Amino acid sequence: MMLHLVHWNTKYPSFGEAASKSDGLAVVGVFLKGTQTTFPGFDPTTLLPGCLDYWTYDGSLTTPPLLESVTWIVCKETISVSPAQMASFRALQFSGAGEAACCMVDNYRPPQPLKGRAVKASFQ
Repeated sequence: MMLHLVHWNTKYPSFGEAASKSDGLAVVGVFLKGTQTTFPGFDPTTLLPGCLDYWTYDGSLTTPPLLESVTWIVCKETISVSPAQMASFRALQFSGAGEAACCMVDNYRPPQPLKGRAVKASFQ
C-alpha cells in the first residue's frame, strides 16, 4: 500500500484550480508495510520514514480526471503499520459531513509508461 500526502500550490486560489495546472500539485508517497507501530495523535510527520531519500517525477493524479499536474515525491524507505491501522485507513471516507458515506477505495490506477519522463533520485 502507498500513503499519499497531497499538497497544492497556494499561488492558486483552490485545490481544484491547482489540480489543472502543471505546477499545481505535489504528492509525497510513502510505502507502507504491515507490522506494528503507533501514531499518537495525528502529526503528519509521524507518517514519514526516518530516511527521507526519495524519487521524484512529473506525473498525474491516480484517480479521474487523471490530470497531469502532480510532482511525485516517493520515499525510498517504507514505514510500518499494524492491521488495525490498515483497517482505519480502509475506513476513510471521501464524503463530507452530511453527505452519503463514500469509502476511499479503488483510488489508484495501474502503473503507466514513462513516456519520456525523467525519474530523479535524491540519493546516489
